[in-house]
Amino acid sequence: MSARIWVVDDDRAVRFVLATALREAGHVVEEFESAPAVLDALRLRAPPALLFTDVRMPGDDGLVLLQRLKAAHPQLPVIVMSAYTDIASTAGAFRGGAREFLSKPFDLDDAVALAQRALPAAQPGIDPADAGAAADASSPAAASADALVGDTPAMRTLFRSIGRLAQAPLSVLVTGETGTGKELVARALHRESPRAQKPFIALNTAAIPAELLESELFGHEAGAFTGAARRHVGRFEQADGGTLFLDEIGDMPLPLQTRLLRVLAEGEFFRVGGRELIRVDVRVIAATHQRLETLVAEGRFRADLLHRLDVVRLQLPPLRERRDDVPRLAERFLAVAARRFRAPPKRFAKPALERLRAHDWPGNVRELENLCWRLAALAPDDIIVAADLDGMLGTAAAPRAAGDWESALADWARARLAGGAADLHADARARLEQVLFDAALAHTGGHRGEAAARLGLGRNTLTRRLGRQRKRR
Repeated sequence: MSARIWVVDDDRAVRFVLATALREAGHVVEEFESAPAVLDALRLRAPPALLFTDVRMPGDDGLVLLQRLKAAHPQLPVIVMSAYTDIASTAGAFRGGAREFLSKPFDLDDAVALAQRALPAAQPGIDPADAGAAADASSPAAASADALVGDTPAMRTLFRSIGRLAQAPLSVLVTGETGTGKELVARALHRESPRAQKPFIALNTAAIPAELLESELFGHEAGAFTGAARRHVGRFEQADGGTLFLDEIGDMPLPLQTRLLRVLAEGEFFRVGGRELIRVDVRVIAATHQRLETLVAEGRFRADLLHRLDVVRLQLPPLRERRDDVPRLAERFLAVAARRFRAPPKRFAKPALERLRAHDWPGNVRELENLCWRLAALAPDDIIVAADLDGMLGTAAAPRAAGDWESALADWARARLAGGAADLHADARARLEQVLFDAALAHTGGHRGEAAARLGLGRNTLTRRLGRQRKRR
């Protein structure tokens, strides 16, 4: 079906390729380089059936344009495009009423298919989000939105999901391995939601003894049990109007699961030892590293509670599945640690970053963050080299048997290939030389002539190659 589509982007190349692809799909396309040009056109003619707009443009950005479009034409479907797929951008777009968020660079076939899906939705009866709530990039919320860091496809998908779900009053179940950042997801959902000005209360259910957890959640009256000298307000009351994050929900005792189910269903409960019915308006976000379906099958978790919590599920990828995010995360953590220590900033040499990228990170992002704090405190120089990581990475604690270096090399190569790396031969050769040179120099007490002889090289050759290594670092 042919439709009138407008494309707004200050980048002429992006406008051209997207408009060409849409025209080849049979649509009538107009191109605009700025928000004012679009608004001027709307004063003279009817709006299009669909509009694509970039976020970052000179003058009024795409989110400001989205706000004005939705105020004047609330049924117009708008697809927001950006190379910056962070939570602030995606949440701002969906909060402003965007139909979808398209990450740059994008596949043209995907963009055309997205247009086809968006066009039929531009019908009366759709209730878009409040048009006056477009994100302000200078706000504190936007400034802190990079707490979740990543630019891999898995993280871009996660950011879009957070941006869309933040506006919906639905329960969310966040799953993923320990250390992947489940609480950061919960905080982002709260920060970008209409509840942002109300409390965000977090409770790790596994960290509270079972006999105290009921009081922590629902509160208690004075005299309810031995030691209850005064009334205690529980986490549900503290979170009224806001968000309650329940971490490690799979460890909650079965009797408390029954009480939690009632609160989720009815929004009301009694304090321990109390007779006053307490009503609250709380959005519950739960998280677990366990497979709750397995716990249900084992009789350790209520199936009806799982259904209440699992309205929408967000799965966080482990760090080993998004290795390209490791350098950016590591540099960020290192900079934060330096500021906290009030120390000169340090940075990673390229071989050190590659070694971090090749590590499997069983502790995920938390393990990487802890490593960076140790490096900020203990690394001797401002440039952190691969040798500084010896003994700090988990794999270094269990050295391989002599002669097993081929297996280590194979593991490294597989990890790099899985991460999309190229030019592995040159990189591996450089690393092999580095390891051999370091070992020979350590064995000879730093005597280059003797080290070169033991390696079967001339002294000048060793000196020249060591010089090349320093430049790489």
